[in-house]
Amino acid sequence: MKQKVDLIIHSARQLLTLGEAKASPVAAGAPSHPKRGEAMSELGLIEEGAVAVSQGLVTLVGTTEEVLAQAEAEEMIDASNKIVMPGFVDPHTHLVFAGSREDEFELRLKGATYMEIMAAGGGIMSTVRATRAATLPQLVAQSRERLDRMLAYGTTTAEAKSGYGLNVDDELKMLKAIHQLDATHPIDLVPTFLGAHAVPAEFKGRTDEYVEVVVNEMLPLAEKELKGNTSDSSLPFFCDVFCEEGVFSVGQSRRILERAQELGFGLKIHADEFKPLGGTKLAVELGAASADHLVCTTAEEIEALAKSDTIAVSLPGTPFGLGHHEYTPARQIIEAGGALALATDLNPGTCYCESMQFIVALACRYMRLTPAEAIVAATLNAAHAIGLGDKVGSLETGKKADILILEVSNYRHLAYHFGVNLVQRVIKDGQVVV
Repeated sequence: MKQKVDLIIHSARQLLTLGEAKASPVAAGAPSHPKRGEAMSELGLIEEGAVAVSQGLVTLVGTTEEVLAQAEAEEMIDASNKIVMPGFVDPHTHLVFAGSREDEFELRLKGATYMEIMAAGGGIMSTVRATRAATLPQLVAQSRERLDRMLAYGTTTAEAKSGYGLNVDDELKMLKAIHQLDATHPIDLVPTFLGAHAVPAEFKGRTDEYVEVVVNEMLPLAEKELKGNTSDSSLPFFCDVFCEEGVFSVGQSRRILERAQELGFGLKIHADEFKPLGGTKLAVELGAASADHLVCTTAEEIEALAKSDTIAVSLPGTPFGLGHHEYTPARQIIEAGGALALATDLNPGTCYCESMQFIVALACRYMRLTPAEAIVAATLNAAHAIGLGDKVGSLETGKKADILILEVSNYRHLAYHFGVNLVQRVIKDGQVVV
């Protein structure tokens, strides 16, 4: 007797499970680790594949013949000559903000650097002023528009940071906005407290004093806000620090992250974007979930990263947005055995981009990833970078039915055919949402 399920997507030209390289109609279960090295080329590809979904979860995966022999559903989606794959996971975004900074984009075109603009009171502080002035409903409304675009381009799970408040009230306002969006939008949002995104103008020249405010005032209140306002108690929450010359030193970053760890936060760090200060080494030492940017990470720290559980999150949209020519040394990270993920770094200053499809295209061109490696980095490995590798990022039995149907017949089109939206349908928790 056939199993009754809610939905069957069948006849996919290529089904990318991102699971183990086998075409079994009943997968063995979700992997507990990201893909590394040569495994980053394994997509778990099944020709003429099918996925069965019940109660929002994947229940069967295999060839169409295998799945239809075991299951039947009232709702059937024919994916003939199309790609079926997991939804994108975006593990590094500054989703919530007010205002925009197109004037700074023009300044950079005329030769101003990111750090020069920031030192002159622009950059992050420009967005801080706009975000502080915005009400909570205004922040939610503006950010929802960005989330809608992310969803349309195939992102089904994302991380979202605070960091444009830089005082107690406005950082908490940003965390409340993230909670409201998570509760009312199809995309699952994992919150990250980033009170140490920059030193606010009122603390100029007194960075250590601001660090103490973050440690003693902001972090305890952020922890209460995140634990008390969570629409899904299974979602983790994180603390991040911008460890960079002219922002927060390694010592100051350690002070913040160690306190966050004591309070139960998972850890992340912005490291090695402009100067190699040692932030990646700190991330490995503290067992951070991820170290992000990693444009100028040293060979020694790449080796340490590869031997750790910390995910290397690359943000190729950021150097592209800045007009820079140096990108994360992805090939060295992969060849060393590191686990690499991709993210948009969606933000108003350096990478106003909601499309993980474009990030995949950039990663292949400027970081020399293969299309398969880029897809792994944008799904399964990205899920591990936000502590959700056991729930999303691949199409395996028991995982969330977060599924994309692409209007192409070969997965390589994701890297090859850029500047357009290749997503035909987005299915979130087993429901068609786009």
